[in-house]
Amino acid sequence: MIEVIERVRDSRLNIAIFGDIMLDHYLSGSTDRISPEAPIQVVDIEREEYTLGGAGNVVHNLIALSANVSLFSLIGDDMEGAKIIEMLSTLNVKTTGVIKDKKRRTTLKSRILSRNQQMIRFDREDRKKISDYIENVMIENFERRISGFDIVLISDYGKGVVSDSLSKRVIDVSNRHGIKTLVDPKGGDYSKYRNAYLVKPNRKEAFESLPQYNSIELIGHKLLKSFNFDNVMITLSENGVRLFSRDGKIDTFPTKAKEVFDVTGAGDTVLASLGVALASGIELQDAIQFANSAAAIVISKVGTTAVTLNEIVDYELKQHSSSSHSKVVSWQELKDIVHQNKKAHKKVIFTNGCFDILHAGHVQYLEKARNFGDLLIVGLNSDKSVRELKGESRPVNGELDRASVLAGLQSVDYITIFEEDTPYNLIDTVKPNILVKGGDYLGKTVVGSELVNEVKLVNFLEGRSTSSIIKKIEENK
Repeated sequence: MIEVIERVRDSRLNIAIFGDIMLDHYLSGSTDRISPEAPIQVVDIEREEYTLGGAGNVVHNLIALSANVSLFSLIGDDMEGAKIIEMLSTLNVKTTGVIKDKKRRTTLKSRILSRNQQMIRFDREDRKKISDYIENVMIENFERRISGFDIVLISDYGKGVVSDSLSKRVIDVSNRHGIKTLVDPKGGDYSKYRNAYLVKPNRKEAFESLPQYNSIELIGHKLLKSFNFDNVMITLSENGVRLFSRDGKIDTFPTKAKEVFDVTGAGDTVLASLGVALASGIELQDAIQFANSAAAIVISKVGTTAVTLNEIVDYELKQHSSSSHSKVVSWQELKDIVHQNKKAHKKVIFTNGCFDILHAGHVQYLEKARNFGDLLIVGLNSDKSVRELKGESRPVNGELDRASVLAGLQSVDYITIFEEDTPYNLIDTVKPNILVKGGDYLGKTVVGSELVNEVKLVNFLEGRSTSSIIKKIEENK
């Protein structure tokens, strides 16, 4: 799975998405009194927040997964529509395909919350079908740019943008150019998605599409045959994912989620992660495993949120770990750990490196580093970072294996992975007390030295290095 993640990370993807974009509005506050006007609670608003909803949440997930996104959608010529454009621009989303309609109201969903509990929601929206004129403008824009897209997503929320005609034309244009289309469907009529590469209804949507059948297997095969889909992927909540393919094969993928706090937005995360994986050239089965991991992360959080590639790496490392590998943590977890240890007046030490082929020099270096304080954190260069520093032939061992070996050392308390050439941002996030580097940094500037209380240098064990080990292996060949 780590190889899949790195392939996604190394791809420079351009993804088109058609769908209903909305503005989610949250008003949060405290409830300490009853209204004198009626027997209802009064919420004293303390925080107001706007987020992108509907297809906008798919967009947010695509951006978090390092894709370049072009959105094709419809908004009103109103304050809410202007807010959506502003938020999309902040995310560097191409919005030339987002059309303003003076006769339309931008979808706004406002929620009032107190103590993280939603008390009421009120919606302002139109569900009018997109006009023929606007549809033609959108399709012409899409056709002019089709050669620049790696994959096309359709996020149908039933608000009128993804009409029968628009959906069919998008899929037809994509197929003529050999580009896959993935569909998150809405409603019972799947004829509007005919000839798509993949549709991904959830269990409820699947039964709504063919209510005369009471079997997921029958529905999956019937949808394939009736609408000429290449694949039908039905998400079954705690029962995982069922994939029906044109060759008659059925694959089952168990759910990876251990804890479920909120399933809001999980379908958007699955669509986005499937899209980036398939666009990167990943086989469908591996792409589903990738999406399954992303979904497991998002439903372990509260509220609508996006999942990053680093979070998926952290998640996969933990899935393949034994008890010692609980040492492998995310940046945020590490930040909390360091904070708690500092409160207990413990000295936190940080060092970093590739640690490709672990040898006696590494072990001695880490033991000496650990002796400077109470807690040793190792920042581990990701595979991509190692390649940029050492060349395409490195690392010899992947980041999952390197983290596993480091986790087995008694001197190492925690390990986290970073992508950049230097650990500056990681050091700034974690804020350790002591930074340890090799003796070869004597007289040189140490990255992040201004962020810590003290810098310590440790001499390496003479004659021990990963490069010398590799050279010796090659000579013995």
